[in-house]
Amino acid sequence: MKYGWIDERRAEYPIRALCAALEVSPSGYYEWKSRPGGERRERRARIVQAAQKFFEESRRIYGYRKVHRDLVAADMACSREMVRQVMRENGWKSKVQRRGRRVVTTDSAHDLPVAANLLNRDFGASRPNEKWVTDITYVATKEGWLYLATVLDLYSRRIVGWSAGDSLATALVREALLRAVRNRLPKGDLLHHSDRGSQYASLEYRNLLEINELTASMSRKANCWDNAPMESFFGSLKTEWLNFEQFANREQAKGSVFEYIEVFYNRRRRHEALDYRTPIEFEYLYKCAPPSHPPGVRKK
Repeated sequence: MKYGWIDERRAEYPIRALCAALEVSPSGYYEWKSRPGGERRERRARIVQAAQKFFEESRRIYGYRKVHRDLVAADMACSREMVRQVMRENGWKSKVQRRGRRVVTTDSAHDLPVAANLLNRDFGASRPNEKWVTDITYVATKEGWLYLATVLDLYSRRIVGWSAGDSLATALVREALLRAVRNRLPKGDLLHHSDRGSQYASLEYRNLLEINELTASMSRKANCWDNAPMESFFGSLKTEWLNFEQFANREQAKGSVFEYIEVFYNRRRRHEALDYRTPIEFEYLYKCAPPSHPPGVRKK
C-alpha cells in the first residue's frame, strides 16, 4: 500500500522525499515497481486519481457509471466494474438528500381556459425545439421562498430558459418562457406543455404562446406524471444540489440555482437517458449528424 501511495504522487514530489516520508527505501520502491504486474498497478493508480478528480468535480454527485464515462472521455480506458470497485474501496458514494416539505405552487382552481393534454406523456422527441415542458418549484431561504420557473427541452433535457423571484405571479413564468424563446429562436411546430396553473392559463401567457407560435398543452388535473421530466429535473436540482445548502437570502439561492443549471446541469451533468452525454453535448451531436430515426422515450 505504501508503494502504491508513492506511485500515485511521484509526478508531484521526488521519489526520495516520498520514500522518506513513509520510511521506506527508494530501492524497495523500484523493486516493487519492476515486479510483474507493476505496470498494471501504475495504471490502476492513475485511474483511481482521475476517478477521484471527476467524482469531486461533480460535487460528489456522480455514481460509478457517470465517473466511468468521464474516464472514457478522458481516454482512460477501463471497465465499469473496475470503477465501481475503486469507488467502493474508497468510500466514494453518490450523495442523496431527502426532499423537504412540499409547497403548493399550482393554483388550478380557476375559470380560465385550459388546453388539451396534447403531449399525453409522449416524452420522446426527434429534434431540439420540438417539445418543451415547464413548471414552477421553490427554494427555502431564511428570507423566505424563492420561486423558480424553468423550461426544459425534451430532446436533450436541457434547461433552455428559467426565472427566479419572490412571487408566483405570471411574470415569473413569462420571463422563463421569454428567455427560452430568445435563447432558442424556435420556428413554429413546437409543443409547449405545462400544468393547469393560473399562471400558465392566464391571458397574458396564452398571448405570449400565440405570438411565438407555440402550441399549448396542459396536464390533467392534479396529475404530476403528465409532466414527469420536469418533476425529475426538480428532484435532481434539490437532491443533488440545493438540499446541501442553507441560504441566507434569495439572492444567494438564485446564485446556487444559476451554478447548477448553467455551469453543471447543462454542461457537465451526464444523463443515462442521453447515453451518458450532457444536454449540450447531445444537441451538438444532433447538429453534426441528425439521427435518421427519432429516438424513443428516454428514461431518467
